[in-house]
Amino acid sequence: MKDTIVTARRKKTELITLLVCFVVSNLLHLYAIIAYHASFTEMITSIFYIIIFTFVLYAFWGILRLLFYGIQALFKKKNLININENK
Repeated sequence: MKDTIVTARRKKTELITLLVCFVVSNLLHLYAIIAYHASFTEMITSIFYIIIFTFVLYAFWGILRLLFYGIQALFKKKNLININENK
C-alpha cells in the first residue's frame, strides 16, 4: 500500500469545515427554537443532537466534494485521452 501524508494545511481546512458545519447546525437549531417558541435551555440540553447533525452535515459536504472532484478528474482524464488521440 502506498503511504499517504496528511498535511497541516489539509488538517486545518478540515477542522475549519467541521467548525462551519457546527455553526450552521447551531444556527438551524436556534431558528427552530425561535420558530416553535421553545425554551432557550434547549440549546444546552440538545447539544448531542447538534453534534450528531454536525457530523451528518460534514459527511454530506464530504460526499458533495467527492462527487465534484471525481467528475472534475473524469473530465480532465477524458480531455487528456482526446489530446493524446489527436497527436
